[in-house]
Amino acid sequence: MFERPAAGERAVLVQLDFGADDFAERLDEFRLLAISAGAEPVATITGKRSKPDAKTFVGSGKVEEIRASADLHGAGLVLFNHELSPAQQRNLEQALKRRVIDRTALILDIFALRARSHEGKLQVELAQLEHQMTRLVRGWTHLERQRGGIGLRGPGEKQLETDRRLLGRRIGVLKERLRQLERQRAVRRKGRSRSEVLSVSLVGYTNAGKSTLFNALTKAGSYAADQLFATLDTTSRKLYVPSCELESGRSGCQIVLSDTVGFIRDLPHALIAAFHATLEETVAADLLLHVVDAASPDREQQRQAVAQVLAEIGAARVPQFVVLNKIDLTPLAPGVERDECGNIARVRVSAKTGAGLDLLRAALAEMSYKLAAPIQDETHPPIADHDHRHFDVAQ
Repeated sequence: MFERPAAGERAVLVQLDFGADDFAERLDEFRLLAISAGAEPVATITGKRSKPDAKTFVGSGKVEEIRASADLHGAGLVLFNHELSPAQQRNLEQALKRRVIDRTALILDIFALRARSHEGKLQVELAQLEHQMTRLVRGWTHLERQRGGIGLRGPGEKQLETDRRLLGRRIGVLKERLRQLERQRAVRRKGRSRSEVLSVSLVGYTNAGKSTLFNALTKAGSYAADQLFATLDTTSRKLYVPSCELESGRSGCQIVLSDTVGFIRDLPHALIAAFHATLEETVAADLLLHVVDAASPDREQQRQAVAQVLAEIGAARVPQFVVLNKIDLTPLAPGVERDECGNIARVRVSAKTGAGLDLLRAALAEMSYKLAAPIQDETHPPIADHDHRHFDVAQ
């Protein structure tokens, strides 16, 4: 397992420009990731390339620049905002004489810091071990030494092979435990389905304010902070929408609202796979509230990153509408926007001040009535934010 950055450990950040339009936003986000992991960024190295260098990702000249900067600032850690191959990481560490951590390992480390529930810790450990399997060779300088022993490691088995086998065994145990938890979660979902309770999941980019909105609606007191990946473990609470009874004519209107892990651009596939059980809550939801930070200049790219992850986990077709949060930081007023079919497309709120929350509750009541009705017309259009051309909160 890679070594976690010590609190306040001085780090040099490295990000190359391969022609992406959102280079500056990615760099700002990378600094937040580094700080969230406990590192202290002391220098940033950038550069332009048409493609990564096969040996060191950045090229020999840039390696020397990174080393000189690390020496100058007394940094013992180099963080890359890119995914490095095992060979590239090994070559960089040998050339820089320092620990090198790529974007995937950095995000995994933050997840390890944030996980609180038993299931969350299992998911993080699984993702870390699967990432580590490809990098075992980094930790061994005695690969030719044979170690054996009856009942211990097997005659003639190399240390690398032994550790790969032991990691594989642990990965198998973790996957089985997570499958058991997934089955338990499925049973709970079936129970909610039989009771005709609407299941609503909050999704969105990390730090969009999902947990703050969840707390404002449910009074749950879940952990919320202005940091990346403050929430990892799915939390569900019942939410009563009073106007639902009046609109639907049904007795009682309970909604189960779930707060889920935030997404991020280039989310490591290992995390998507490891958090499959948690993300199942999103796939199985009746309705998704896509929470967007209305004050972020990078909001459209963030929205697209969330849409990409939703597509990867099979939740792209789940009905959804956008909740524009943090309008208190913009000139926007609370309100509801509808598409050309009259369906709810966006609701503008501030979870921090409470502005617009009554409109959001009314929107949930309306959606509860529509989704609870028997589906007789298969041509009924889904509730989704499918027209993003007018998505400009500055207007």
